[in-house]
Amino acid sequence: MKILVVGSGGREHTIIRKLKESPRVDKIYAAPGNGGIAKDAECVNIGAMDKKGIVDFARENNIDIVFVAPDDPLAAGMVDALNENGIRAFGPKANAAIIEGSKVFSKNLMKKYGIPTADYEVFSDPAKVMEYIDSRNRYPVVIKADGLALGKGVIIALDREEALGAVKEIMEDKKFGDSGNNVVVEEFLTGPEVSVLAFTDGKVVKPMVSSKDHKRAYDNDEGLNTGGMGTISPNPYYTDGIAEICRKTIFEPTIAAMNNEGRTFKGCLYFGLMITPDGPKVIEYNARFGDPEAQVVLPRLKTDLVDIMEAIIDERLSDIDIQWSDEATACVVMASGGYPLSYPKGLEISGLDENGQVEGATVYHAGTKLENGKFYTNGGRVLGITASGKTLDEALEKAYCAVSKISFDGVHYRKDIGKTK
Repeated sequence: MKILVVGSGGREHTIIRKLKESPRVDKIYAAPGNGGIAKDAECVNIGAMDKKGIVDFARENNIDIVFVAPDDPLAAGMVDALNENGIRAFGPKANAAIIEGSKVFSKNLMKKYGIPTADYEVFSDPAKVMEYIDSRNRYPVVIKADGLALGKGVIIALDREEALGAVKEIMEDKKFGDSGNNVVVEEFLTGPEVSVLAFTDGKVVKPMVSSKDHKRAYDNDEGLNTGGMGTISPNPYYTDGIAEICRKTIFEPTIAAMNNEGRTFKGCLYFGLMITPDGPKVIEYNARFGDPEAQVVLPRLKTDLVDIMEAIIDERLSDIDIQWSDEATACVVMASGGYPLSYPKGLEISGLDENGQVEGATVYHAGTKLENGKFYTNGGRVLGITASGKTLDEALEKAYCAVSKISFDGVHYRKDIGKTK
């Protein structure tokens, strides 16, 4: 088979390395890919949002399946465009990807179908937001941009001054563009966070092994929200009992709700959960593999990913027995100094071999470029260093040992992945 993976980050590199394990795969292309991906797939210079370019390439090169990995092209209808041209694609169509593309849609869906989530209100007028927040006078309060914002459109305001700043940033300064035309104001939930990715063909839902993301830039969960600074799997707070509650009250009801709305979801659905004192609640949905959750979940997958993809496309996921490794995995993200704000690019990375790897762990490239046989930084999150072990502590020790061998100017990473609630 020939497979084209759309995207250029650490998630896409993880997907490609898992696809390489399949005896069914002869050739993998990435559009546009990155420096590290170039060692595992043929990178083609087509942007992830270029629907016509992706469709034309898939047709001209007889691609068997296109794996649309990032949120933006899914929301923009990349899968629809491919299907309309007779090309098999993995991922939800635009009318289902809205579950991530619009926070307003997803919150209203949960309210309508009784899926547990934080109390909320939706606003399009900045003045009305502050009126509402002042009337409740409860902090912290969560303020979310409605649309896609690279995982950064959520601000937790600890006081009125921070709430005012968040409203100005999202709605008036338009830091996230049109994503900030509407905002969702939510109650602040407490408890351990859990990420659960799930395969679904719109009929059945098969949750993957659990994981935990670390969103804040600095140790002890301090600093700005990022796209994710590291992950572990399994999540120690996600017990079998919690998993069963989630299946009954969240996972299956969500799939049924989307079907009921005429928005059948096929692909990978991400459930961002909070285990509150009142039980599990949904913080957010994503319409694709999380990044960096994929970097700890997919390495544990024992079943051929191609078989799962085809079963989802053909709506026969119930026929597949999905197997997982019992080992624990940990991923530490090595980021550019200054991330998630401004940061330099083009800094040489030392400590990697000619394939962009390091002994004792797997290096997933997120923001790198390859020039004259050398790897350079080319993004905020640069590398995801993933290791496995019989225990989480063993996996973390291996990952941090590998991190210590790699360096570039200003490199920044958290030292407490897997150690915080």
